[in-house]
Amino acid sequence: MTIAYFDCFSGISGDMTLGALIDCGADAALLDAVVEALRLGDEVTVEVRHETRGHVGGTRVIVGVEGRVERTVPALRGVIEESGAPSEVKAPALDAINRLARAEARLHGVEEDRLHLHELGGADTLVDLVGAFWLLHALDVRRVYASPLPTPRGLKGDMPLPAPASLRVLEGTGAVLQASDEPRELVTPTGAAILAAVATFERPAISLRRVGYGIGANQSPANSLAVWIGEEVTSESGVTLVETNLDDMAPNLIAALCEDLMAAGALDVAVVPALMKKGRPGHLLSVMSPPELVGQLSEQLLRRSTTLGVRLTQVQRVIAARRVIEVKTALGSARVKVKELGGRPIDVAPEYEDCRRISRESGRDLREVMRLVADSARRELGLE
Repeated sequence: MTIAYFDCFSGISGDMTLGALIDCGADAALLDAVVEALRLGDEVTVEVRHETRGHVGGTRVIVGVEGRVERTVPALRGVIEESGAPSEVKAPALDAINRLARAEARLHGVEEDRLHLHELGGADTLVDLVGAFWLLHALDVRRVYASPLPTPRGLKGDMPLPAPASLRVLEGTGAVLQASDEPRELVTPTGAAILAAVATFERPAISLRRVGYGIGANQSPANSLAVWIGEEVTSESGVTLVETNLDDMAPNLIAALCEDLMAAGALDVAVVPALMKKGRPGHLLSVMSPPELVGQLSEQLLRRSTTLGVRLTQVQRVIAARRVIEVKTALGSARVKVKELGGRPIDVAPEYEDCRRISRESGRDLREVMRLVADSARRELGLE
């Protein structure tokens, strides 16, 4: 399965994304097809050229806008929906627009349907979003991953950094933010929306095929975005199973021990009833540990339980890929974990805490809320 990893060492923007994907081998002429499909030929010009920033050379994409037309959110959606773009491109592009709209609506206290996105409401935003997802589609990328995002502190004019719109867009996506000393905006709202719509924020095991660099407008050294394209390495990993038998420990203490082991980094903890020697009832406690925590978790198990010893077994596990999406329902928004095999969704699991919150706020039964969220996710993913 072909995957893409966005190495955002200097941030991300829409034009940097276009440049990096073209530098990875996507056909630059596809951007002309994007402009044509969106019917923006009278508003937009696209220039693609090679530039360098510091020691990094790559592709710069300049999307020029003539006679700027600011569109409302419904108008932006309409341009995408009525375009000739493939459905696999329209869906994430609309998702990105909706995330931008929700973020700006919360920031300015305006209903989405009446909202003007100002500098984000122009034709260049449409080209950036539809172009990014169309280029990913052309490269046959089935999954996108992203690195931590650099977040400076300070002000850009009277706007705080990082940009509030970018933070709102990334809210709830699992994005990892790290401090940066660079005194400028590094993650634009458009760049944030692209990642929020499709990316999982972790670094995958990848068999590298191509690397592309998208050059940004700022002249700062290394102002670029790297995208790695390759094949996902099989999700098989080694773990250690730490086990022990307990027949003289109170159940409430075992429950507390399981919580503490999970908090200490265990991948999973399970307790099952067991029949011990001399017919005594007991429990088999199993801890799945990453290799680097075996010593720590084993010591905690010895210290915090009545056992005199633990067993260590090296095991392999095969992991189904997963990602988290946010779905909108009649009762509110909730996150859903999507299980995937071969790059395609096969099942969904609503996030318990989100459903519990909606249940409390709405007065609906938790089971009803979880069914509603799961059904909404299945419809969005085409699993029905």
